[in-house]
Amino acid sequence: MKGKIALVTGGTRGIGSSIAKMLHNEGLKVIVISKNKSLGEKWINDSHAEGYDDLIYFPCDINDYASCNSLISQIINEYGSIDVLINNAGITKDRTFKKMSIEDWSIVLTTNLVSLFNITQPIVSKMIESKYGRIVNISSVNAEKGQFGQTNYCAAKAGVVGFTKALALELASSGITVNVVSPGYTETDMVLGKIPTTTLGNILKEIPIKRLLKPTEIAEVVRLLIQEDSTYITGANFNINGGYYM
Repeated sequence: MKGKIALVTGGTRGIGSSIAKMLHNEGLKVIVISKNKSLGEKWINDSHAEGYDDLIYFPCDINDYASCNSLISQIINEYGSIDVLINNAGITKDRTFKKMSIEDWSIVLTTNLVSLFNITQPIVSKMIESKYGRIVNISSVNAEKGQFGQTNYCAAKAGVVGFTKALALELASSGITVNVVSPGYTETDMVLGKIPTTTLGNILKEIPIKRLLKPTEIAEVVRLLIQEDSTYITGANFNINGGYYM
């Protein structure tokens, strides 16, 4: 994998950060994008100080197609290709459906699902031309299980699974694999900072392994999927949830 170029969306925190650093350790030059420029610049400075010298950061609003198209063109012009794409960025705006605003519905669908179109379409053309590519999309256990107060999030993440399978069919003959990883509850700010302690305790009781998933464990599954010799794995959904949902 040495010398190949990877792009990770939402790569400055949690799952995305672990994936970006894993890709770096595999020898790839890794470009991370996020909307929050100040957070991104702090993350890249801290990462360089830790020895992750081949990590690169660009600010980008993944919800804006024109911005994504412009940045992808800039990256390809500068680095030649994008060989590995990790669509990881995601948000939650939890509320019961009865009380949910159209704004909370729309922003979650846009950030968690529509953004995949914005980022992936400009990259796919170059991958087809190169006859090579690895695309991994991050979904969620709740895409299949459902979750109270998350109609917007569950709908978006279920869409990610459908998008992955359809795109895998379209790109299979071009040497491009497309897979989805669906994590369970993970030790990230999104989980630890937003889920009440009592609720989290109840969730842990339902997980046979009796602990939260670590971001590095998700990165290990992604490591398998992006390998050059992982040519026969495509259209697959990898559920990593400690037995929480089977």
